[in-house]
Amino acid sequence: MNIKKSILLRVRLSFLAVTLIACSIFYRIGFIQMVDGDRWRQLSEDINLQYRPVKATRGNIYGTDGSLLATSLPFYRVAIDPSIDKSPYWKASVDSLSQNLANFYKDRSANAYKRMILDARNQEKKYLILNRRQINYQEKMIMSQWPIFKKGRMGGGVIFEKIDKRYRPFKNLAGRTVGFLNEDQYGAGLEYSFNEYLQGRNGEALFQKIVGGSWKPLHDADDIKPTDGFDIVTTLDVNIQDVAESVLLRQLINKDAAFGSVIVMEVATGHIKAIANLEKNKNSYGYGEYYNYAVGEQGLTEPGSTFKLLSMMALLEEGKINLNDSIDTGNGSYKFYDRYMRDAKHGGYGMLSIRDVFEKSSNVGISKLVDEHFGHQPQRFIDYIEKAKLDKPLGFQLKGEGIPYFKHPDDKNWYGTTLPWMSIGYELKITPLQTLAFYNAIANGGTMVKPMIVQQISRGNTIEERFKTETLVKNIASTKTIRQLQDLLQGVVEKGTARNISTDTYAIAGKTGTAQKLINGKYTQKYYTSFAGYFPADQPKYSAIVVIDSPNGFNAYGGDISAPVFKEIADKIYAQDMSIQRKETEKSEFQRVNNDEFPYIRAGKAEELQMICNSMGISNHYAGNETWVQSRVSNKSIQWVGNAVEKPVVPDVTGMTLRDAIYILENKGFRVEFSGSGRVSSQSLSKGTSYKNEQIIKLSLS
Repeated sequence: MNIKKSILLRVRLSFLAVTLIACSIFYRIGFIQMVDGDRWRQLSEDINLQYRPVKATRGNIYGTDGSLLATSLPFYRVAIDPSIDKSPYWKASVDSLSQNLANFYKDRSANAYKRMILDARNQEKKYLILNRRQINYQEKMIMSQWPIFKKGRMGGGVIFEKIDKRYRPFKNLAGRTVGFLNEDQYGAGLEYSFNEYLQGRNGEALFQKIVGGSWKPLHDADDIKPTDGFDIVTTLDVNIQDVAESVLLRQLINKDAAFGSVIVMEVATGHIKAIANLEKNKNSYGYGEYYNYAVGEQGLTEPGSTFKLLSMMALLEEGKINLNDSIDTGNGSYKFYDRYMRDAKHGGYGMLSIRDVFEKSSNVGISKLVDEHFGHQPQRFIDYIEKAKLDKPLGFQLKGEGIPYFKHPDDKNWYGTTLPWMSIGYELKITPLQTLAFYNAIANGGTMVKPMIVQQISRGNTIEERFKTETLVKNIASTKTIRQLQDLLQGVVEKGTARNISTDTYAIAGKTGTAQKLINGKYTQKYYTSFAGYFPADQPKYSAIVVIDSPNGFNAYGGDISAPVFKEIADKIYAQDMSIQRKETEKSEFQRVNNDEFPYIRAGKAEELQMICNSMGISNHYAGNETWVQSRVSNKSIQWVGNAVEKPVVPDVTGMTLRDAIYILENKGFRVEFSGSGRVSSQSLSKGTSYKNEQIIKLSLS
């Protein structure tokens, strides 16, 4: 009996406890709904509805001729709100829409798409991603005409979520210069340096959080529209950039070098026309752009003999030497304190004029002269470095410019040997861009301009900011000294260490450089080779520097490694830029035939030649459809004959301008060499014969 009462008591107590808990739950529910409801509803909205940033479209990056170097292309993720359209049209059209989706994405059947959409509609989902694949703008326009989708976002429920992606039409061309910017706002090149302008101003829009953690955009009157970024117009010339990269790459591969850089600059303006940086891949064969050796800290190095130009400027400005004076360089070895200075030539040069010392790049000659005239007051030599602005960064528009390194006479590590070695480009560090800026000043008559790579910032037709050429030093030396230095640089090419690149077509002025690499505190048998100069030497328009690091093989000197790259780049620029080609005085574009007064044009592009003839009132006729033609004269009229240069054989380029000939031949894979000026008079390979890729063809001009 006691056991029964005990059990009943426990049951009643349990029932009472459950009742009390249930009552407390109902009370709490009522309290939350009636008293605390507004607060929780607001919290729910705050969690599931948020104003989130809407990214602005990033600005474009253009070349100097308007070529698009980088842009943001719109891509779209396709979603749908299947609950919006309640009309019979929706039910009648869902089959067609599903079939279109299946045909387009090809990842599931039409029935599978229909089932997915109907399930979402039955579950009253307001946001369904139809496929994770992003579509482009043209595909979006096609989809916008599909059933249901053509009713738009408010009528049919289609949602095209815009996602911008950075795109480079020229792929990796000027890749490191154009640069990048990652999600952490870290980057390099123009994308990073001008991000403040390119990024624009983000907007803000209301989004709703849905199942799966995704955010669905909602329309709201308080949305803030984003402001697109500014465009930047660079000074880069796509054609020159392409030439610089391709020529540099070929030499790097031929010499199995570690890395190389090229900078091409316009003398008068300081506009950078090309910057190329190529480095050997560490994990695979080939070369790529990983660092900006031309401008950045990675490019700081001992320049070697290109620095001798500064030494000659200092010596000439002091007025204590004459270029025709002589100096004994002995057997090519001279002792300064406990170190020996040596010339590259075995056995030395013996007695040389000061002009020959520079043109032959005698280390002994330069160092003896500098030590003799500045050894007792080395700060005077440093003053010339500072006057030429080589001791400080140039203030280039790209972030990360290398900071030059120079010793000073009051430094603890200044020794008696420092000045002689500094005079030939050792015990100091500068970037290729700083070296080029100095050489460009010599070409520019002594006026040093700041190198620049961005000329304006704009949005549409509105220019936000325009950058003008800035003069750093009006005169780095006297007019007399500048003329002497120009003469010396031209002599290096005509009869000195770079005579292998001398050409009769136009004059080149410049200086070779070869520096031993300092590795782990010791100078090695690896070399940093370079050539800096400008062209045409008589009326300089372009300056350039080529550096190639650690080439393999014999004759690893600047004259043999870097100078030929300079010449090939200069040749192609000269062929493309009609403004710097010599005027043809003895022969014009037209020749006289059989002493008749009737002129004719020999060969070229049909459209251009017809336009010339028509503008001059010359009778001409063409019934063919070839792009390139040659001329025939008949009854005082020009008959155009098709020239099928597209055929897989050696084309006939005789009679063409050099520019047209190079365009045709290089597009077919030839390596072009030429001599003379004017039009092509003969070619080394016979027309119509077979050829191999990268085969050399020589053109004679007259």
